[in-house]
Formats: sequence, C-alpha cells, structure tokens
Amino acid sequence: MKKVFLFIGLSLLFFKSNAQSQNTTDDWSLIQKTLNLYIDGQATGDSVKVGQAFHSSWQLKGFREKEFVVVPKSKYLVGYKKRDVKPDNWSGRIVSIDFTNNAASAKVEISTAKLLFVDYFNLLKTDQGWFIVDKISTRTPHKMVEAEVKPKG
Repeated sequence: MKKVFLFIGLSLLFFKSNAQSQNTTDDWSLIQKTLNLYIDGQATGDSVKVGQAFHSSWQLKGFREKEFVVVPKSKYLVGYKKRDVKPDNWSGRIVSIDFTNNAASAKVEISTAKLLFVDYFNLLKTDQGWFIVDKISTRTPHKMVEAEVKPKG
C-alpha cells in the first residue's frame, strides 16, 4: 500500500512540475511577443501596435531637464508618425526578461542613427495576456567621429 501512495505522490509531483515548466515556456514566449509588438511599433511609428503592448494604465516615468515627469499612455501615443519601413540605422532588441508568476520586468534597447534608448519595463499578466504597465527610459548619444575622406590617387 505504501508503494501505491508513493507512486501516486511521485506521479502528481511529476505532472505538476511538467505543467509549471510548460507554463513558464508559454509565459516567456508571450512576454517576448508583447515586447516585440512594442519594438515593431517603434520601428515603424505604429502607435496602434505600441498601444496594444501597453495596459490602459500605462505610464512613462522619467527625469528630464532636472524634473521628474510622468507621461500617460494617451499623450505618449499622439507623437507617433507612421512609416512603411523601419529606418536603415534603426535596431531594437530584448536584452533581458525576468518574471515570477504574473509579474515581469524587461530591458529593451533601441538604437537609432544618433541615440541609444534603454527602456526598462514592468509587465503584468491579466486575463487578456501580458501587458507593459510602466516604462522608465534613458537615452545616450552615440559617439560620433568625423573622419576626413581623402580621394585615392
């Protein structure tokens, strides 16, 4: 009888562990999907895509010109100008994701011709999926080097 209970207990432990592993993989993919929606929207100036990645309560928080600023979702999305393709000197990537249960944080880098943006996100999983709920961001100018080009000859 003890062997039966041991077998049942180990079986339940295995199935629970396997289910948690599957949920972890699914959540990881869904978080990546949300972040990529944001990155794709940034690349083409698509405020609809960016807005879909954000929860309705989303806010950008930052420190600009010696002042703490909070920008709501509605004001942030107004400034987008849609383009058909991403600019040549533009790239975006997910640097890191960390999550536990229904809470996550992520770091994304976006590089343009002149600036490197580093975005830090807080995400929450709702009944509708994963959403970015807050963003803090900083930007750094790329080091520009002017070089004189001499003709061959």
